[in-house]
Amino acid sequence: MDRRSFLRTSALGGSAAAASTLAAPAYAQGKRTLTMVTSWGRGLAGVFDAAVKTAENITAITDGQLTIDVKAAGELVGAFEVFDAVTAGQADMYHAADYYFVNQHPGFAFFTGVPFGMTATELNNWYYHGNGHALHDELGEIFGLKSFLAGNTGTQAGGWFRKEITGPEDFNGLKFRMPGLGGKALGYMGASVQNLPGAEVYQALASGAIDGTEWIGPWADEKAGFQEITKFYYTAGFHEPAAGLSVAMNRDVFMSLTPSQQAACEVAAGHANVWNLSQYLNNNGAALERLKAGGVKVLEFPDSVWDAMGVASQQVYDEFMGDEIFKKIYDDYTASMKASSGWLTDSVGAYRAQRDRVLG
Repeated sequence: MDRRSFLRTSALGGSAAAASTLAAPAYAQGKRTLTMVTSWGRGLAGVFDAAVKTAENITAITDGQLTIDVKAAGELVGAFEVFDAVTAGQADMYHAADYYFVNQHPGFAFFTGVPFGMTATELNNWYYHGNGHALHDELGEIFGLKSFLAGNTGTQAGGWFRKEITGPEDFNGLKFRMPGLGGKALGYMGASVQNLPGAEVYQALASGAIDGTEWIGPWADEKAGFQEITKFYYTAGFHEPAAGLSVAMNRDVFMSLTPSQQAACEVAAGHANVWNLSQYLNNNGAALERLKAGGVKVLEFPDSVWDAMGVASQQVYDEFMGDEIFKKIYDDYTASMKASSGWLTDSVGAYRAQRDRVLG
């Protein structure tokens, strides 16, 4: 039996019964310093900011009882090693995009972004007023984690390419950086998909190790410098209509905190989630205009490409439907998205279309 199967059957089956026999928790006393490992290069625009904001919030809310030592990728462990570091107790918490860990369980993708999935508003609806947070917690518990959303990049751009994309066939053999289930979908379209940490993407694109990349959006992409390498930029992507970022604590560490400290961690993450989304949205418009002024050609994928992406995305979902937890999350996520979408389209969507028409 592999690790995931064992954990699914043992942790979910036994946790409730075991909890009833445990003694009352003994909370650690005095000031504590907790180590946060991240998947981000130090200073990486937006994503590292969200980690720092979460850490600062925890310290402020606990009045200094908890101090968070934030480590950038590579300072303690590598960008994609943070999950194992926290589950093993090598670090106390991580800040990352949970879709980096779909090899641990594909269900983690829903708490970052999935192809043709939720916008940031829809994700927050599901997470805070639907079953999203409870499902995140249920999945995290299997691996000994206590997880919270703690950032969001908003809708991500389709990415940077060395040439224009005129049809689905242009993805055949294309070496492209895209993590998560979106990357798996591009694989079904014939792309050679790479999963690189953010701090390594510029060099890979500049050297020709990859033919193109998605990263985040105009502000973060401009900061990364991709416009220095290629001028073809697709501003709408299928893969991450909202990209949630997560803070996940070692569950034993979390349970050792006092109830007020636990609440502080949750509130700190929730504030960082809203703050970070606004940070991106506040900066993207001006950054896009600067990119255009610098000669970047802003494009949209043709319908034939969107259609092919839709077919490939469904193939990805079908691949994992045999996993009980994945299907449970998928069904709940999809139901919430459908429930939110109609009103948002008829209200916000209609209003924005008329506002832009009236104001020109």
